[in-house]
Amino acid sequence: MNLGTSLQFGIRYLAVLTSASLLWEFAHMPFYTLWQTGTAGHIAFAAIHCTIGDALIGMAALALAVVFAGGAHWPHKRRVRVAVVMILLGLIYTVFSEWLNVELRQSWAYRDIMPTVPPIGTGLTPLLQWIVIPLVAYRYSLGAVRTNVRNRPKASVES
Repeated sequence: MNLGTSLQFGIRYLAVLTSASLLWEFAHMPFYTLWQTGTAGHIAFAAIHCTIGDALIGMAALALAVVFAGGAHWPHKRRVRVAVVMILLGLIYTVFSEWLNVELRQSWAYRDIMPTVPPIGTGLTPLLQWIVIPLVAYRYSLGAVRTNVRNRPKASVES
């Protein structure tokens, strides 16, 4: 694993993941009761707070996927395997977190317009968030890998 390539990948991934998550948090806020009951300040705080959590969850999911599925040659090899594990980890955490915070702690609540996935009852928009955004960020970040491969000096052969 090339540390420079991995670092570039991680920076790109975090930048896209965080900015897209912030947009998503505001976009799907109307599906939560906070949209109707909270002030603009509460809504903004919730979106920023959740975006920071999204960044931490997303980076942890990527790191765990690389460790357990990537091997020494990632990101040059096993890209799909890492992406699948990363998405699965994000989805597992999302199902757990939504259950914990909606059902158990009642930290937030869905409005009746939130589509939920039976039988787990998890909101559709949080699940889609953890499929779409990490995949877009991952795909974009692979550009760091392709750029490094193209810019690598060619080995010279001495006779």
